[in-house]
Amino acid sequence: MKIGDITGGAFPPSTLNQISSDMSAQSSTDQVTNSFESTLDGFINNVNSLQNSANTAIDQMATGQAADVHEVMIAMEKAKISFDLLMQVRNKMLDAYKQIMQMQV
Repeated sequence: MKIGDITGGAFPPSTLNQISSDMSAQSSTDQVTNSFESTLDGFINNVNSLQNSANTAIDQMATGQAADVHEVMIAMEKAKISFDLLMQVRNKMLDAYKQIMQMQV
């Protein structure tokens, strides 16, 4: 049984170069995906923490521990605005996904 040369294999050099560039593009895509995923995850965690701090401020207000109504209202508005922004980002992402799914290939 004869084994072929490494240089004269089944894949010409141009194919190997294409495979190499595809692999580097895939690694770049993975980095962008991880970056987007971590950014989105951080944003969701930030909204969650603002919601929790608003709930804590409301509880303190109800039990008489918080003397400043303004701070409670500010915490509630921060939580509301960040949640509204999160919903708008979600809606935009869903719209973009729907547009991509409707594209003809």
